[in-house]
Amino acid sequence: MSDDIRTGLKPGMIVRVHQKIKELNAKGEEKERVQIFEGIILAVKHGNEPGATVTVRKVSEGVGVEKIFPVHSPVVERIELVRQMRVRQSRPYYIRSHKKRLKEVK
Repeated sequence: MSDDIRTGLKPGMIVRVHQKIKELNAKGEEKERVQIFEGIILAVKHGNEPGATVTVRKVSEGVGVEKIFPVHSPVVERIELVRQMRVRQSRPYYIRSHKKRLKEVK
């Protein structure tokens, strides 16, 4: 796929966020794995500051799920672009109740 795009995040992008998760197994040992969260970006806050965040939304089994990821955190391994959709607002929260499909930017 594509490279890490942390600096060029925009609303309307469909992205895959690779997040490191630490788990304890039955023996009590700590294991680390990477979990992928794929969804559309609703909001990018605080630009390129150290505390910048991005809100990503996906629909899983008919239920909407939103996660807020710190962009520059070591927990987020990488963010890769899947597609770019056309939105006219900087924070398109209307997508939560929007049933029509968005158009892809070529």
